[in-house]
Parts: sequence; structure tokens; C-alpha cells
Amino acid sequence: MYSFTNDYSEGAHPRVLELLNKYNLEQNAGYGEDIHSENAKNHIKKLMNRKDVDIHFIPGGTQTNLIVISSFLRPHQAVISPETGHIHGHETGAIEATGHKIITVSGKDGKLTPEGIKKVVEFHKEEYTVKPKMVYISNSTELGTIYTKEELRAISKVCKEYELILFLDGARLASALTCSSNDISFKDLSELVDVFYIGGTKNGALLGEALVIVKEELKEDFRYFIKQRGAMLAKGFVMGIQFEALFQDDLYFELGKHANEMSNKIAGIIKSKGFAFQVEPCSNQLFPILPDSLLEELEKEFSFIRNEKIDDDHTAIRLVTSWATTNESVEALGKFFENVNNK
Repeated sequence: MYSFTNDYSEGAHPRVLELLNKYNLEQNAGYGEDIHSENAKNHIKKLMNRKDVDIHFIPGGTQTNLIVISSFLRPHQAVISPETGHIHGHETGAIEATGHKIITVSGKDGKLTPEGIKKVVEFHKEEYTVKPKMVYISNSTELGTIYTKEELRAISKVCKEYELILFLDGARLASALTCSSNDISFKDLSELVDVFYIGGTKNGALLGEALVIVKEELKEDFRYFIKQRGAMLAKGFVMGIQFEALFQDDLYFELGKHANEMSNKIAGIIKSKGFAFQVEPCSNQLFPILPDSLLEELEKEFSFIRNEKIDDDHTAIRLVTSWATTNESVEALGKFFENVNNK
């Protein structure tokens, strides 16, 4: 059985484990104030060519989303999200449980548009409505699509116009930044976004996300928020060492690129059989539309997620590749589709 269910099924990349083992018996300061966390932060700051950002390591994506949104919004304020946004459909109401409304907007291929944001803000102008104060996007999106620099710049402009905090979920940022069609850099992110995070959990780390706070007004007391929400690990150096391994050289980008290369191979295989996709393949998430009659056979050899029913006879499934996806698993999928006759 080969798994294309997600990109966090395996433990960690060997080079991450190697560095963890190297410093296993070293005594470190706690709560993320160790030399390895500092080294990792400096590597990330160098990629952005700036020293004026704050970086915090948080164990997981849902925790990061919850802490950021609940910390930066006042009780009457709300966050705008695409209908497909992770905070809306995959986090068990974590944001709502903090007392903040999520205002969902129909986007295009999982992406928010400036027009959609404007419409929400203009509608919520009276004091008897919640007040939109933050925009949540992800790159790559829940549908595996990515934002172009032009799209991100347009959203950033609208957020500045309406004084909205722009927050980018980067759980799969490595895949987004290494897509062949990508034109966004870490430096661009630091100039266009107020706060974003760099996903480690889904790109070779055992766990951890690196949150980057750019906007000056958001930096104060953020460690208090992390601690209060139970996300400040005593052994914070465990995350610091992992991000040091990912960013002391090009490993972070190598792993994202590998996931995309494996995804591209699979996309080519499926396209060659004449099957369509829910959205055009781009990153490490694929959404092919397949006949229901084929899925039971496919499930005998491969694990994946049934994403959405398209019609009475077809379903869009989700296939995800990762830093650990092997050529063997991709070749096995290719052999399966060799025997498929798409009429």
C-alpha cells in the first residue's frame, strides 16, 4: 500500500535527525531562547534580507493560526477567509472557540481576491456587525494553487487601504515557493504580508512552524500569547535545531522541490490518460477527477482522500506528495494507470 494521503506521514528528513542527534546531549536554554533557535532565525532573516522581523517557533499549524488570530484581534473583530480556508473547514472551530467570527468569501481556485475582501468590508460597516480586521490566506492553498506576486500585491494593497492585518498560512510554503510558476520570494513575503509562517511539519521536520511577524505593532508581548495558549515548549531547542537543519543550507527548498517533482510526474501520468483535474496541477497537491468505478480498485493499492463528488459517476480525489515520496511509489501509480481505459 502506497500512501498519497498527506505530506506528514513520515518522521523527519535524515539531515534533520542527524542534527538532532548531534546535539542530543548538549545542554540548551529552554523556551526557544537557545543558540540553535537563534541560528535558525538568523538564517531565515538572511533569506528576507532584513533583521527587523520577529520569529517564533510554534509546534503546529492549527496552534499557530489560533494564536495569531486570537492575539491580534479584539473581541468584536473578525477574520476574512476563503471558503476553502484551513481555519474554516479543518480546525474544529478553533477560531470560533476564541470568540472570533470567520467571514468566508468565495474565491477563485481557493484564492481570495481584492474584490471579495472589499465586498466583505463594505458590508460590515455598522457597529451592530462584527468588524473585519484580518485577512487569512494560505500559500499554497487548500486546493494546491499558489498566489502570484501580482495577486499578493493586490491583496496587500487592499489590506493597507482598509487597515486589515494580512496573515499568510505557510504550512505548505516550501511547495509554493519551489513551483515552476512561482514568482514570490521570502523577501517579497516580508514586504507584502504583515505576518506569515514557514511550515516545517509538512516539509521534513518532526514538527514545528516558524512564525514571522513583520508588522511592528504586532510584535509586543507575543511570547506571552504563545505561553498562555500552551504552545511554548520547554524544549524549544528541538524546533530550533530542526529549522537550523532546514535553513543552514538549501534543504528546505530541496524538499519542497522534490515534492513538486513527484507531483508533476503523477500529474503527467494522469493527464496522459485523458483525465481532468478539479484545478490545474501546480504544487504537491493534486485533485484529479476520476470515475467512481475506478476508485475502489485504486484504493486497493493506494491511500488518498476523496475530496468532492463532481457528478453521479465522478469524484475529485486528493493526492499529496512530500519530501519522502519515492520514485517507486510514483512508478507503481503509473503502472496502475497504464491499465486504465478512459472512455
